[in-house]
Amino acid sequence: SHIYKKNHDVTKTWKGKTEQLLRVDDHDFTMRPAFGGPAIPVGVDVQVESLDSISEVDMDFTMTLYLRHYWKDERLSFPSTTNKSMTFDGRLVKKIWVPDVFFVHSKRSFIHDTTTDNIMLRVFPDGHVLYSMRITVTAMCNMDFSRFPLDSQTCSLELESYAYTDEDLMLYWKNGNESLKTDEKISLSQFLIQKFHTTSRLAFYSSTGWYNRLYINFTLRRHIFFFLLQTYFPATLMVMLSWVSFWIDRRAVPARVSLGITTVLTMSTIITGVNASMPRVSYIKAVDIYLWVSFVFVFLSVLEYAAVNYLTTVQERKERKLRERFPCTCGIPHSKTMMLDGNYSESDANSLAGYTRNQMVPEELKQEKMVVHLAMSNESNSSRKRGLKGHVGLRIIQNTHAIDKYSRLIFPGTYIFFNLIYWSVFS
Repeated sequence: SHIYKKNHDVTKTWKGKTEQLLRVDDHDFTMRPAFGGPAIPVGVDVQVESLDSISEVDMDFTMTLYLRHYWKDERLSFPSTTNKSMTFDGRLVKKIWVPDVFFVHSKRSFIHDTTTDNIMLRVFPDGHVLYSMRITVTAMCNMDFSRFPLDSQTCSLELESYAYTDEDLMLYWKNGNESLKTDEKISLSQFLIQKFHTTSRLAFYSSTGWYNRLYINFTLRRHIFFFLLQTYFPATLMVMLSWVSFWIDRRAVPARVSLGITTVLTMSTIITGVNASMPRVSYIKAVDIYLWVSFVFVFLSVLEYAAVNYLTTVQERKERKLRERFPCTCGIPHSKTMMLDGNYSESDANSLAGYTRNQMVPEELKQEKMVVHLAMSNESNSSRKRGLKGHVGLRIIQNTHAIDKYSRLIFPGTYIFFNLIYWSVFS
């Protein structure tokens, strides 16, 4: 049979009150330990539980951490034969002195209170105290988006005593860089956490003096793959799609105009979507450079067709005036003329070879048709077919303006050169 020993009840020994064991009522804990003497050293260490979110729009971050303070208060010393510490919850914290550490540049913060306040107080017989809290804090982070989304951001969580200057309270990292520990499972969707490290310095306020300030610094590098899929790749495709108009017949006005307007509007939508999720900064971001250069390429493709259409109209006007001035068809003595609108097949053209232009189409429709001269000779039917094919091919080549030919090389070459410079500078 097991023999159970009844544990010794310390609370009964000390008249049923922990406050009497620690002699809380015998001292004025509104004053710091060793009041009037040298500054009391308060060591700090932090364990980061999670880095919850990074907001580019609000320029802040949210972090959950365990904040621990270490100091010595001889007023809390107590006799002990086993030299074991005593652990208390948040109810005792309100009755003793604790460091008044706050988070500089914090927007919101709170101590977790489920199921009770997440506060621990551990007191050792010689008066050393460990004070631990579980806190979630949202603090400001000044971000630089000049290289967005190929950027890295460095944010800091700053701790400082609110009331006590460095003459009364010396705040320091308890174990140097080892004072900051992080959970290995910390991860963010948009960022890669590169490193955490600690620093400390003095902060000066003109009205109150110098204060010890501790920094928790962490560096984040943004994942680029999401923006490649959502921003860069669609923008590049829109620019390439605008180049398709260079291979479309210059007389197909609806096709080329609709293609140009569609790509321009799509690029405007992409630019608007990217800027909607970003703060309204007054400087140019890396993604702005890429999107606006792409927008310029798309817009120039529309202007290119406007130039082609205008020059074609001017050229046709000159040819029409030239035909009116010299109406004869010199050099083609044995030819007859007919009108085709591009919808006739080769067999239809051969069957209509004996008709003249006046027999086929009324005079008011002459300018809307394509004139084809069919030379009548004693050649065989197959020879006439080969001649007609070569003539139609010549007309297709002539329908491609010289500006289109140059644009097919200049636009892709320039855009590739821009991409090489862009990615070499910002990557």
